[in-house]
Amino acid sequence: MDASVTGRPKTLIGNYGIQVTMDKKKLEAFKKRLETRQQELRRTVTRNQADGRSADEDTAQDIADRAASSYTKEFLFSQSNNERQTLMMVDGALARIREGSFGECISCGKEINAKRLEAVPWTRHCIECQEKLEQGLLEEAPR
Repeated sequence: MDASVTGRPKTLIGNYGIQVTMDKKKLEAFKKRLETRQQELRRTVTRNQADGRSADEDTAQDIADRAASSYTKEFLFSQSNNERQTLMMVDGALARIREGSFGECISCGKEINAKRLEAVPWTRHCIECQEKLEQGLLEEAPR
């Protein structure tokens, strides 16, 4: 019987053959949080792109105005780039929910700690693999 009928946690077999058990309600809550974040990021990226274009259109008269405009444009580009990267990770997390591998580290296959998922639901790595990645000891997997 399906977990939605019995109310028991759903056991998923991830890419590494490791069982990951997640309550269907909890999985649905993560999905809603991720979808909300996805919409926010899409709006922000679009707004930053429009603001960057309008900064280009400003006809700055003196060098100080041009410098301020250039700084604003660079800042918006940097901010938009970070948000696009986060958006890609959110999209990946939603794909992992659809595939049934959400909550599983993409490197070692172990279950990601629930508190880590609560803090960063789009995370792709368990804490150990994330530390290795940051130290350069783990090769970044494609998103």
